[in-house]
Amino acid sequence: MAQQPEEQQTPKEKRAPEKTHAAEAKPGANAPKPEATAAKQRGARNAPAASRGEKGEATPKSAASTGTEPNVSGQPAASATPGAKQRRQGMRTPAANTKASPSATPATAASPARQANTAAAAKKPEPQQVQQIKAQHTNFHAQPKPQQVPAVTFNQSYRIQGSEQWQGPQYEVFRSYHPERHDEGWYRSHYSRVELIGGGYYYWNSGYWYPAWGYSPSAEYYVYDGPIYVGHRAEPPDQVIADVQAELQQMGYYKGEVDGLLGPLTREALTAYQADQGLITTAAIDQPTLDSLGMG
Repeated sequence: MAQQPEEQQTPKEKRAPEKTHAAEAKPGANAPKPEATAAKQRGARNAPAASRGEKGEATPKSAASTGTEPNVSGQPAASATPGAKQRRQGMRTPAANTKASPSATPATAASPARQANTAAAAKKPEPQQVQQIKAQHTNFHAQPKPQQVPAVTFNQSYRIQGSEQWQGPQYEVFRSYHPERHDEGWYRSHYSRVELIGGGYYYWNSGYWYPAWGYSPSAEYYVYDGPIYVGHRAEPPDQVIADVQAELQQMGYYKGEVDGLLGPLTREALTAYQADQGLITTAAIDQPTLDSLGMG
């Protein structure tokens, strides 16, 4: 009876463990010698992990599908690209890391205002913050900077470019504007307020400040020839410009100095803001823009 278990064993059962090792050959006349088999096993263990196809490691095919370059260093691909391992495990890369750099596209590189806008996401300040901005410029006075912001010259035939296409009563003053030159007496007899602001005289009329060309030939520093909307409280234009600059700066549109001058950088920032808000791009301070900024 002690010999019965040996008689029930079959050659097939004895060879079963041998089939579980992929690196070993079936027994037979052409089976490799034990020494050769051991050497082959050692070589397989020392081969790079990518060639063994172990779980969790990238192969050239997976590298191509994830948009990364194939691993050519001989090291496991999973350690070279942590993002690929996260994607295989069903994980998402945080949005902050996948967001493109503002300088990544030619359009943002060509326009500083557009570049800043992309990074800042154009979040408007709260009404309380707007009031704080306005309070900071209550006694603001712009100073002429002809070296940094050149002045424009008087041109009687000048018209605001593109204004004929700006539809709506809010833009009528821009469509009809053309420079006029008069002396001090004429301005005083036609308008109740004429003030020297930022190196040039301006007259106020129905919510807008206009350059008073000819009022004083020695004080004609204007960096923008056109109406500036400030509302019916008749706030000085340089203070309103400073308010707008500060708010656009806070939102990331304006990168210049808060100087109260409606120069090229300020007008570029206004254009970018107006475009993002779906407004007519006047590159000027008009009623819809000032209302949109919460300063109307």
